[in-house]
Amino acid sequence: MSTGSPIRSTCPYCGVGCGVLLAPDGAGRLAVRGDPDHPANRGRLCSKGTALGETVALDGRLLTPLVRGAPAEWDDALALVADRFKTTIAEHGPDSVAFYVSGQLLTEDYYVANKLMKGFIGSGNIDTNSRLCMASAVAGHRRAFGTDTVPGIYDDLEEADLVVLVGSNMAWCHPVLFQRLAAARKARGTRVVVVDPRRTATCDIADLHLKLKTGTDVALFNGLLGHLHEAGAIDSAFVTDHVDGFETALAAAATDHADETGLSEAALSAFFRMFAATEKVVTVFSQGVNQSTSGTDKVNAILNCHLATGRIGKPGSGPFSVTGQPNAMGGREVGGLANMLAAHLDIENPEHRSAVRSFWQAPGIAEAPGLKAVEMFRAVRDGKIKALWIACTNPAVTMPEAGAVAEAIRACDFVVVSDLSAETDTGRLADVVLPATGWGEKDGTVTNSDRTISRQRPALPAPGQARPDWAIFAEVGRRMGWGSAFDYRGPAEIFREHAALSGLAGRFGRDFDISGLADLGDADYAAMEPIRWPVSAARSGGRFFGDGRFFTETGRARMIAVHQKAPAAKRAPRYPYRLNTGRVRDQWHTMTRTARAPRLSRHLAEPFLEIHPADAEALGLAPADLARVTSPSGEAILRVLVSPDAAKGAPFAPMHWTGETAPAAKVGPLVAAATDPISGQPESKAGVVAIARFEAAWYGFAVSARPVAPECRYWARMRAEAGWRLELAGTEVPEDWGRWAQDMFGTDAPPETYADAGRGLTRLAFHEAGRLVAALFVAPEPVAVARDFVAAQLGVAVPSLLAARPGADLPDPGPTVCACMGVGRNQLIEAIQGAAGADLERVCTATQAGTSCGSCRPEIAALIERFSIREAAE
Repeated sequence: MSTGSPIRSTCPYCGVGCGVLLAPDGAGRLAVRGDPDHPANRGRLCSKGTALGETVALDGRLLTPLVRGAPAEWDDALALVADRFKTTIAEHGPDSVAFYVSGQLLTEDYYVANKLMKGFIGSGNIDTNSRLCMASAVAGHRRAFGTDTVPGIYDDLEEADLVVLVGSNMAWCHPVLFQRLAAARKARGTRVVVVDPRRTATCDIADLHLKLKTGTDVALFNGLLGHLHEAGAIDSAFVTDHVDGFETALAAAATDHADETGLSEAALSAFFRMFAATEKVVTVFSQGVNQSTSGTDKVNAILNCHLATGRIGKPGSGPFSVTGQPNAMGGREVGGLANMLAAHLDIENPEHRSAVRSFWQAPGIAEAPGLKAVEMFRAVRDGKIKALWIACTNPAVTMPEAGAVAEAIRACDFVVVSDLSAETDTGRLADVVLPATGWGEKDGTVTNSDRTISRQRPALPAPGQARPDWAIFAEVGRRMGWGSAFDYRGPAEIFREHAALSGLAGRFGRDFDISGLADLGDADYAAMEPIRWPVSAARSGGRFFGDGRFFTETGRARMIAVHQKAPAAKRAPRYPYRLNTGRVRDQWHTMTRTARAPRLSRHLAEPFLEIHPADAEALGLAPADLARVTSPSGEAILRVLVSPDAAKGAPFAPMHWTGETAPAAKVGPLVAAATDPISGQPESKAGVVAIARFEAAWYGFAVSARPVAPECRYWARMRAEAGWRLELAGTEVPEDWGRWAQDMFGTDAPPETYADAGRGLTRLAFHEAGRLVAALFVAPEPVAVARDFVAAQLGVAVPSLLAARPGADLPDPGPTVCACMGVGRNQLIEAIQGAAGADLERVCTATQAGTSCGSCRPEIAALIERFSIREAAE
């Protein structure tokens, strides 16, 4: 291991923006720990961040450009890209091309891509996967404040007396912030309210869980606004001096009825009274609010309550949008959304356009917003977009109606993908795939949810011929004829230009101004500490709006009249359920990184449908069954997880699995492409579906030292320490299981076999050079074996595996509960049973589970509660 000083960088996952310390070992591996000096996490990391060092291996990496599937030289690949884009623009105009980019790009990457499209190609057709995450927050901010400004900072979570979490499973999606909040609650008695149709791990610290009907957030916050008025909790002086639209917003709120939420009078009254009586309130909102056809209205309903009470921009007080990606904020700052210019300037504003064009010395500039994500891929489908460049994202899986999106990409005249791997659902559809550098190799900046700009620094060399995304876009810009505009020597030069451009925003009286960093030398940039914007001569860091000054034309905030609207998709006898989609604790996006770490696959190793017991009973579904879920746009097969945490009539499914990991279980095709009319954000939380039992003729579990793609109706594949583990199911029984398994595993080794024809059981184990290379367990019902134990035997000289469980001298830790510390369910139960009066702290101390990021602590608490109940009954 390296004995030098660790390299300070930033985690590549969610928008918390945790600092990490990286120690390369010189052999391509990294040791990763939290940075105790970073203001976002103060040394904490979640399970995903803790496992980062396990994700940097080069297997599966794209190391050379591909042109129509064949290796190519960079010069040839870039010449083709530049020529096809130039030709397409010449023949069909600038709006016939588009870029679809990602909140995982660094700010410098984003800046160059946006400059190339909006300033030099002259089209607004650059949009980002952040459209799927935070676009409604952006639109709500702009309506209320005049700019896309996050008013508060993370410290507010620790200074508030009440924190309201709306549509945010913070325990799993932003675990480090959750731990900061949990610590504040323990230290100072902070009260917590969770607003979510589903009970999540976040509810573990809630004083009140409002399990409202899907999509009724506007009715809830309109009801709150009315109560605040009746209770005399309006800050009349703040409203009079600094806010427009109060009376119309209040009148609109009066037309809604809080009982539309399905909440009891007692629950509504408790929440309303708590909010009204507490001066220091932070309302955190995330995807559960944004991913809706009325997401912008939901955001403004929340902002209205803070503006009406003057609870904004003060310590421990304000609305707070937490972002889902590491640089969604940086993308918004540089204008990576189709409807924005750089530096939070307005693409519709002629003066703003002229200033940016002049700064860039561009031949023209986009004069209107471009196509937002859903519109963009519809234009691809319709043949209006004829050349498409996709960077660092996987829309063939993640877009709504993903099946149709994949077909549109396949049919597009010319498609370029820049990514770490060609082996993605989207990469497989491209004409040209360009190898980009990834986290651990990249050099640049990201901005987190509380506006803190942090450096990502390289700790590993770029593999093969991989290049930074900014360098790829810049080279294409040069080859298209704009040499001097894209003649960058490195990311520091790009950052200085970005910072200097933000000075325009300052001169226009806008929020995003980091012109104080425009003169950073290369060495200063290399050593730059985390810093929160704005950074200018006029203002630095801190909160916005506490002084009552906003960025609208009048300088006053705007309360917006909003009304409760039903989700776009209507339930019908054919589709009686509403599907809620989201993330799980240890995976992220389409798992191109997290799936590389075996320990992150042990907690929830398979795509699933979490469904309420009453719904499961009505459908004849039992735990571990497979369910066929259909919508008007697609179908998926998912493992059944029966849980009272799910809302009745509104099951939940995670969005992570792809054609590479579970081709029959992709959730994107189920989601309708219905969007918010203002933000363009799709409704990913309230699509309509039908559910039925998938009638499998057989179920299987397999392990393999090699990656395999079985020939059966359903399979899901995840990493194990020495290979892969798979869940299987089929509708046709092979005539010869031995031959079928040999073909699947790619081995000629004769199997060790156990078969019980009467019970329909078959078990096969394959050894090469005396070591286990594969095993298959088949049954007519979901297979019951000790999965972690079986997977751990890959590569081991094990005499027989067919019992599929450890001996008495080799205890089975059980399914992983704590991924950070590698603690299993059976180990926790043993600790609970072995400690008189076991409580959470005692069990965590004894096992070390829950002592790192802590996102598993709710699950540990549930195990303790179940044991206590059983003990009491006995």
